[in-house]
Amino acid sequence: MLIKKVNKAVIPAAGFGTRLFPATKVVKKELFPIIDRDGRAKPVILAIIEEAISAGITEIGIVVQPDDREIFEDLFKNPPKKELFHKLSAENKEYSQYLQDLGSKVAILTQEEQEGYGHAVFCAKDWVKHEPFLLMLGDHIYASDTEKSCARQILDIYEQVNKSVVSLTTIPTEILYKAGCVTGVWQEFNSILEVTQLYEKPSIEYAYQHLRVEGIADNEFLCIFGLYVLTPKIFDCLEEHINHNFRERGEFQLTSCLDRLRQEEGMTGYVVKGQYFDIGMPSVYRQTIIDFRNRYISK
Repeated sequence: MLIKKVNKAVIPAAGFGTRLFPATKVVKKELFPIIDRDGRAKPVILAIIEEAISAGITEIGIVVQPDDREIFEDLFKNPPKKELFHKLSAENKEYSQYLQDLGSKVAILTQEEQEGYGHAVFCAKDWVKHEPFLLMLGDHIYASDTEKSCARQILDIYEQVNKSVVSLTTIPTEILYKAGCVTGVWQEFNSILEVTQLYEKPSIEYAYQHLRVEGIADNEFLCIFGLYVLTPKIFDCLEEHINHNFRERGEFQLTSCLDRLRQEEGMTGYVVKGQYFDIGMPSVYRQTIIDFRNRYISK
């Protein structure tokens, strides 16, 4: 069977960032600064886009609120004002051109009403069309333990199995309440998994009953790392939920549609050789600022 190449990535960035209020009243969380391996301060969204580019992605769609469109376009489409540009170092003037070159690969998409993560993904349907795509969280950045980026690792698995892939990592029991979890059968121990169930934010009791995976420590579970390669079939399920107003916790969610996609087409899980860094809450953002930079200083 012909395997369609993955050329597009979707990054939902249309949430309100309520857990980071009041900072998010003035700055979108996807634009919060981090310090990269070169010591450069950059917005989180730029690090995510660079992760996609490193994996061979050629087009990136960022889903934003209508009122935020101008901010993201200014970052990627517009050069700095002359007064600022003249004050930049030669290196930063060159970097400014790099940003605009990157911007030629970026499309700004809009979510007119904030109806949940699944709804935000659905807003990319017309842009994605009938292609598989890389889905990336807007508040996670990644660091690989190998020469391949984390995104490239899961794209390679997709090209092997020719079906949707969900990236995985282990997390401790005490933070299960905020994670999407999976269970399944190992195809390659501690690496490649045939997924048999996905479940969003399970209780500890449910997880111990239904989500155990062979070889995973008793106080840990396999959970979603934050990168997916999905077939366009995912949009059919999302559209059905939206048309029938099927909401979970008041919004249109993604995980139940992922489980439906698994049932209809099969799904592979892959334990990523790397680490993700979350910026979605004050405590983890603070730790990301420290750990993401230190990871490269210590090497």
